[in-house]
Parts: sequence; structure tokens; C-alpha cells
Amino acid sequence: QVQLVESGGGLVQAGGSLTLSCAASGSTFSNYAVGWFRQAPGKEREFVAVISGSGGNIYYAEYADSVKGRFAISRDNAKNTVNLQMNSLKPEDTAVYYCARSRDTGLAVSASRYDYWGQGTQVTVSS
Repeated sequence: QVQLVESGGGLVQAGGSLTLSCAASGSTFSNYAVGWFRQAPGKEREFVAVISGSGGNIYYAEYADSVKGRFAISRDNAKNTVNLQMNSLKPEDTAVYYCARSRDTGLAVSASRYDYWGQGTQVTVSS
């Protein structure tokens, strides 16, 4: 069984930065892609970013258009963590952010490709 725990959320002013962290336990982590999704009140959960699984020392990432150039995803397999650095935050980034482990190593933007999810961490950006 895989457990994912997000941390690092909070309240920040527009233009500010936050770093979210996803800590995994219970199973091999490095072989799988890990993604971040978010869900704002009254909206569907949406893809934010994903980083590929183990491919030697080279990892690939993909981002939603709405966060491209502002967010950066990274992973530390030795620590079983995946981070999401969020810069230039906007009020529309306000949401609960979830990390999830994919079923395989490749980049995936659909939530259906992910089989383990964390409980989420709230990010609130004030204007």
C-alpha cells in the first residue's frame, strides 16, 4: 500500500511563492511518474504538473498551460519526495492541491492514470 502526504500549503499574497512537498511511503516510488492536481471550489479536479519515473538520471516534466513558466516540479527519489515550486502565484491558483502516483513511468495528464492519491493541501492566494 502506498501512502502519499502533501505539505507546504498555506495563505500567500498574489505574486508570492510556495513550495509543496509530497512524501511517499509504503512502496517503491522512483519507478513511477508523480503528478500534482488541484481542485478549486465548485470546479473539477485539474492537472497541474507531472514528472516522469526512473529513467536513469533524466526526468521529464509536463505542465498545464496555466502554470507553465511559474511552477516547477522536481523529485528526490532518495527521500521519496516530489516537490512543486510555485512562483508568481495568482488568486486563480487557489485550490486544494493533491499529489498522486501514476500507474507507470510515463507522463500522464489524466487523473485516471493515477492509482494513489494524497489527502490534499490547501493553497490560498489573496489578491
